[in-house]
Amino acid sequence: MAVINHATHTNARWVILVTFIVAFILASHPLPAWAEYYRPQWITLVLIYWCLAIPHRVNIGTAWVVGIFTDVLQGTLLGLHALGLILVALITLRLHRRIRVFPIWQQALSILLLTLLERLVTLWGKGFTTGTAPDDWRYWLPALTSTLLWPWVFIILRDARRSFNVK
Repeated sequence: MAVINHATHTNARWVILVTFIVAFILASHPLPAWAEYYRPQWITLVLIYWCLAIPHRVNIGTAWVVGIFTDVLQGTLLGLHALGLILVALITLRLHRRIRVFPIWQQALSILLLTLLERLVTLWGKGFTTGTAPDDWRYWLPALTSTLLWPWVFIILRDARRSFNVK
């Protein structure tokens, strides 16, 4: 029985890691200039999913590590995305029992609020450190596209979690 638990534990690590790597690739993949404003917050979506699905395994520590990698990937102030992702993870972990029982469209509304929070924290941090603000309202579009993609992200990650028996 210990072998099965060890194999499940190993599967969980790899599946979670691979999903975050895919999210990093999607977050850094070049897009046409017009589409940059619509880029979903892939890393935030994956973090939210895993915090909802297995909160005992993906937590605030995971959010901090993922946030630091995001800062390095995007060349932002170290800790800026980490702070936003920690807040998102904290709220998700506190409310995960409620959010999990919502129908997918209500979950999407929660995702909208969480991704807007992450964008707001990032905006605040960039404004505080560089004194710059977004050019226009399109800064907020990634939260909307993330919300619209949530049902598909949820289904894909849920199927991966079930296929690889991630617990």
